[in-house]
Amino acid sequence: MPPTRGRPIAVKLLVLLLVPLVSLVGLWAFAAALTGGDGMRLLGINDLATKLANPSERVNIELQDERLASAEFLVTGQGANKVAKQRGDTDKAVATFRTLSKTLRDLSPEMTAQLTALNAKLDHLADVRRDVDATTVAPLDVINAYSQIVDASFRLYDAMVLVPDMALYKQARAVTMLGEAKDVLSRERAMVSIVLAKGRVEPREHEAFTGLVATRRLLFSQALSHLDSGLRRPYERMAASPVYKEFLDAEDAIRGQAVTNGLPATAATWPIDGQNLWAAVERNQALAVQSLVRRVTPTAIGMLIKVGVAGGVGLIAVIASILLSLRFRKRLVRELAGLRDAATELAEVRLAGLVRRLRTNAAPPTTEEIAPIEVKTRTSEIRDIVQAFNDVQSTAVEAAVSQARLRHGVSQVFVNLARRNQSLLHRQLLQLDSMERATEEPEALADLFKLDHLTTRMRRHAESLIILSDQAPGRGWRNPVPILDVLRAAVAEVEEYERIEVIQPPPIALLGAVVTDVAHLVAELIENATLFSPPQTRVDVRSATTPHGLMIEIEDRGLGLPRAELDELNERLAKMPEFDLAQSDRLGLFVVGRLAARHGIKVTLAPSPYGGLTAMVALPVSILADQPVMSGR
Repeated sequence: MPPTRGRPIAVKLLVLLLVPLVSLVGLWAFAAALTGGDGMRLLGINDLATKLANPSERVNIELQDERLASAEFLVTGQGANKVAKQRGDTDKAVATFRTLSKTLRDLSPEMTAQLTALNAKLDHLADVRRDVDATTVAPLDVINAYSQIVDASFRLYDAMVLVPDMALYKQARAVTMLGEAKDVLSRERAMVSIVLAKGRVEPREHEAFTGLVATRRLLFSQALSHLDSGLRRPYERMAASPVYKEFLDAEDAIRGQAVTNGLPATAATWPIDGQNLWAAVERNQALAVQSLVRRVTPTAIGMLIKVGVAGGVGLIAVIASILLSLRFRKRLVRELAGLRDAATELAEVRLAGLVRRLRTNAAPPTTEEIAPIEVKTRTSEIRDIVQAFNDVQSTAVEAAVSQARLRHGVSQVFVNLARRNQSLLHRQLLQLDSMERATEEPEALADLFKLDHLTTRMRRHAESLIILSDQAPGRGWRNPVPILDVLRAAVAEVEEYERIEVIQPPPIALLGAVVTDVAHLVAELIENATLFSPPQTRVDVRSATTPHGLMIEIEDRGLGLPRAELDELNERLAKMPEFDLAQSDRLGLFVVGRLAARHGIKVTLAPSPYGGLTAMVALPVSILADQPVMSGR
């Protein structure tokens, strides 16, 4: 079973190069997508600010005003129109917020959850208002109810400030804390209105107000510590202003009041102090938010520029790696293909032609026949392989020349020995012929005939050596010889000639130049037929004319041969075989094949109807004569 063909080296090199290239492309794409996505998210903050942050901030401002108005209404029973007007402003802000927020797409899961929670809190605003209108709820509970809605908006801000730039994130988080501090300030103003209306500070209000003051101051101080100088400067000026100090005094005065004590004379200015600070805080908060939004775009563009530069350089590196890898693969495959073609030409063309030439001509090889193979390569390993092939070529040429010389020497030995034997046998035949003419005794004459027949067979074997050496026997005829005489001469060279029956052939003659070879060929086939058939059987020799010449059939009644072996013999007879010393047991087949190839004769072995073999010899028209004539040497 032939070995399966493996994958081409071009495919293996491609797979080998694809692994690092795909990894490099994947890393580049991941880094570019990761950083580029951060930049795009920064650019998307402007959209969030326009459609989410600013509308929700407007809602917070209106809720803070509504909270203050509702607290004053509950403790004084006045200001219903003010509350109604403020509710209308709040509803407009809420409607605008919900309309714009619905147009946002691709929000993060956290932002979506916080937005849903804020809308749920806004849905409870109607319940808070009903409680205020019924005056069945404590002012402090109303403040807490409104505060829960505002707190939900700050949780939404926390989800919005998850920006990729850490410095920008700190500033955004600090501004959000200032917004929370601003809302706590709004709650304190509502608490101040409750305290002024009651004329005293009750324990519940005292505890709540104290907590609000601590929370606002903590948020304000922490936010200022995180702000950079540009955003912190307005708040520092506000913290150093008399307005802020007056409100601090008001906070301290309320926290220091006991339940049994009345309010100090300065309590009348507390609402004004809160209003003044509120205006300053609201102004600074708006400026801080606008400044922060303005910083987002340059930061995002700068990040995208960095991504573009880094990504572009990375992309160039990836493309360069791909091109270099493909070029390396193409060059290596081209060099290996050149080596393969050169080696194929060496094995199948040059060396094969040299071996064929050396079979007939043992002359030393020419420069062209042993020229080294050349492959254009810049790879040292391939260059070494080329040198190894050249060394193999030199060794193979030396072995082929040595074999040719040995074969030529053996042939010369065969020819010399055969020529000597042929000369001696010819003299012996002449001597026997003279003795036969001079002898009249039947017994002596029979012995001489046997000796003559044995000498004839010996002469055929000597001629076989000459034929195997690709030489022509010395015997020959000048004139055409009838085919009947040729067949009889062939039978005469076989030991068991008594078993052979030659059926009368057609009146055709052979050219004198081919008589010896055809007789020898037929004799070898007849001898094989007698050797491989039982002694009591006969061998028939028939002949008939065909459109292409003359067909001679030699049929025995032996055991025959298996089909595989028969096909092998026919294949060997179909072409001129080279004599193999290792197969001397089939010497006759080599002789038949050489003679058939020399004269264009086709020899085929086929099964016989009697169980043996039929050797069919097709003589071409080119070696036949038109009219049979008398033979002559």
